[in-house]
Amino acid sequence: MTPEEYKQLKAFARQDGALLSLLWIGALVCYIIGMANSMMAMASMLLAVVSPFYAANRLRHYRDEVLEGFISFMRAYGYTVLTYFYAGLLLAVAIWVYFSFLDKGYLMGKISEAFLSEQGQQLMTLYGITEQMKQGLEQMSQMRPIDHALNMLTINITAGFILGMPVAALMQRKRVQRVGR
Repeated sequence: MTPEEYKQLKAFARQDGALLSLLWIGALVCYIIGMANSMMAMASMLLAVVSPFYAANRLRHYRDEVLEGFISFMRAYGYTVLTYFYAGLLLAVAIWVYFSFLDKGYLMGKISEAFLSEQGQQLMTLYGITEQMKQGLEQMSQMRPIDHALNMLTINITAGFILGMPVAALMQRKRVQRVGR
């Protein structure tokens, strides 16, 4: 890959990462609203499940429109990893903004409310995780906004490395060299 091709790959990955981050930010908003509305919680899950397919579709678009229908596995993998990286950065910023300025304890309150309800207590007792859940809730309540953001960034970068392999394997398309007569 030439330096110009690498610049082009990064530029398209940045654009598609920005688009993917909008999908993820939408999922975050749906998740937050979903704490009080089950339809929005389902929408959040749907957006999360759709995101790898969306990323694969953007890779297909890059392959077909920019690279004339051909892309190697490594270039496709690099593109996918970079797309997830850029999307993860923007989502991390959105999460930091949310927890720094908007949340005011809402999300933690809703999570605590769910686990401290009668049904939540019964489930935790059934699975024998009452003490672990209390410790987990305490640790979560002590996290700073930057901790939430960096945690999600790490998860998304890892997801890019893992999901990039099957996406690249499915989207690669090599040129066929024909032997002349």
